[in-house]
Amino acid sequence: MIRSELIQKVAEENPHLYQRDVEKIVNTIFDEIVEALAAGNRVELRGFGAFSVKHREARVGRNPRTGESVSVEEKHVPFFKAGKLLRDRLNGKE
Repeated sequence: MIRSELIQKVAEENPHLYQRDVEKIVNTIFDEIVEALAAGNRVELRGFGAFSVKHREARVGRNPRTGESVSVEEKHVPFFKAGKLLRDRLNGKE
């Protein structure tokens, strides 16, 4: 599902809301999640999962095409851990 499909689905399930308002709501939610992660905070959506930022140390990697050693800089990467309800539903334990 892409953002526009999510907006369409929410708009269909809430006919009392205008499409442009639903779009603002969805974009605001995503923007707030991004801002929180950029600030180094954790975002938890109960029943769905938690987003956090992990720190990856600098290391020596390998170019898979040439086999040549390449230095990889340290970086921060987003990390998602699925919540129990989501895991159970994916595994048919609902």
